[in-house]
Amino acid sequence: MATQELVVGGWTKYHALTPEDQKVFDEAMHGFVGVKYTPKEVSTQLVNGTNYRYRCNASMPPSDIVWEAIIEIYKPIKGQPHVVSIHKI
Repeated sequence: MATQELVVGGWTKYHALTPEDQKVFDEAMHGFVGVKYTPKEVSTQLVNGTNYRYRCNASMPPSDIVWEAIIEIYKPIKGQPHVVSIHKI
């Protein structure tokens, strides 16, 4: 994360996903069914682990209706990332 200034407790600006950001998203969302979430950008917060806020496009196939959502994910230092909340925006 060389281009992002890390401040413990502070959120980064939203930015394009890195391969690691995508991996965290995929692991946390594994097994979710129904709504399809496609992350567009992410903001992170360094705490005892890392908080992620993914700004996503959301849809429920086969409908063509698309809306936006923020998915908050927490990745502990040890253990699997998990979804904390999903907010429609």
